[in-house]
Amino acid sequence: MVVAKREDLRRVRAGSIINVHSSKMESELIKALEKTVLLLDSEFEIELVHEPRIFLRDIVGDLRRDYPDVKFDYLFDTSFLLPDGGILYLKARDGTKRVVLISEAKRQGTNDLREAEGLKRQAKGNAIERLGKNVTGFRTWLRGEAIFPFVVFGQGVDFDTDSSILDRVTTIAMFAPLNTSEVHNVGENGMFNRGSFYFRASEWEVDEMAGIMYEIAKRSIYYYFAKYGDDSF
Repeated sequence: MVVAKREDLRRVRAGSIINVHSSKMESELIKALEKTVLLLDSEFEIELVHEPRIFLRDIVGDLRRDYPDVKFDYLFDTSFLLPDGGILYLKARDGTKRVVLISEAKRQGTNDLREAEGLKRQAKGNAIERLGKNVTGFRTWLRGEAIFPFVVFGQGVDFDTDSSILDRVTTIAMFAPLNTSEVHNVGENGMFNRGSFYFRASEWEVDEMAGIMYEIAKRSIYYYFAKYGDDSF
């Protein structure tokens, strides 16, 4: 059996970190992803593949195949979506790859530190606006399945319980409750493919994230087993 190599996971996003705090959080997310892969490896006889990004040309190619009566477009072959934890796939015997986990980590909020230093407060929202773009792309890409195995962990004072910016997050989450796992689409014909949005002011521990990521990936695997047959993998 072949699984995503841990040393490959450690190289995700290497050299493209915005700041020290983001670097630490993304590093913790990669550690959680490593634990998730090991847990899945111990439970299932499957092949997992990890890739750091998905190109828009590949997303549009999939959409054109699945929805031939709908027009889709992109502008540049070099454009891609780069989630912080990359994309984890379940690989079928015929080579088809099914998404079991897309993971992101967002830290936002340094106003507590700025106030302590006597500096002016900064505007909120930048990390969330970037997140919204990625979620739109991933949701559209996976619209043909009845699951959306996406999870994002947010931490920082901007996500404290008294922060109105949390409602920007709930809007991206299709108004789903925060800090719950939403893997299977809900509503008539699965019209709400929400995803899982975990946000709070305090830091996320590696084991906490790994536990959530493992459950999302495991539920995704069982979904593909039921839809395509476990002998397909």
